[in-house]
Amino acid sequence: MIKGSTSNSSFQKHQVDDYERKRYSGRDQKLVDKKEQKILRRLLKENKKDRMKILDVPSGYGRFSLLLLEKGASVVSCDLSFHMVKRTTEKLERTGNHFAVVADAKQGLPFKTDIFDGLLCMRFFHHLHHPEERKAVLEEFFRVSSLWVILSYYRMNFFHFIQRILRSRLEKSQANIKMMHGQEFREEIKKTGFDIKKSHPLFRGIHAQHILLLKKVRSLSGSNSSR
Repeated sequence: MIKGSTSNSSFQKHQVDDYERKRYSGRDQKLVDKKEQKILRRLLKENKKDRMKILDVPSGYGRFSLLLLEKGASVVSCDLSFHMVKRTTEKLERTGNHFAVVADAKQGLPFKTDIFDGLLCMRFFHHLHHPEERKAVLEEFFRVSSLWVILSYYRMNFFHFIQRILRSRLEKSQANIKMMHGQEFREEIKKTGFDIKKSHPLFRGIHAQHILLLKKVRSLSGSNSSR
């Protein structure tokens, strides 16, 4: 079942199909996918409890929603794109314990406070170029989660930075991503009320992506029960 508005959908159906088919088809991206899955499996195992309810945002076409379901969680997949959410629902409709919502995390999430045990956010923060955007999203993640958040970000990495420049000149289609200094992002996270428990580099020294495990250490003053 899909809930939410389709007015701000950023992908059309044929684009979703094309993205799913091509995004992790290359040899290097298959390695990235395999390593991401390995790190997440480890973190989920270490933070597992019975009958967990987890939000996957943005869920895309469901690459990680399936992993969460395999770990026995009830999963809500959330994405800005209606067609991405629809594709996830099609893939997972027979698994049970799955619900899907169309929403923009930057504009607020349509969920009550502390409704999820955990929240997974992969490959989103490197698209947030302004501190105000990151602060708003982190505060929403803090509000709707009760125990932990797992998220990824791109930490400044010279090798990866140069690689992307060279690839953009060859492919002319590289996305404009934000690489942050580790201390800068850590401060933003701590100001929100999270404590950083673990940090896993995807490929140390050669890839900018890091996956963090955050735990809640205090309440946000003045937070609302829902949006």
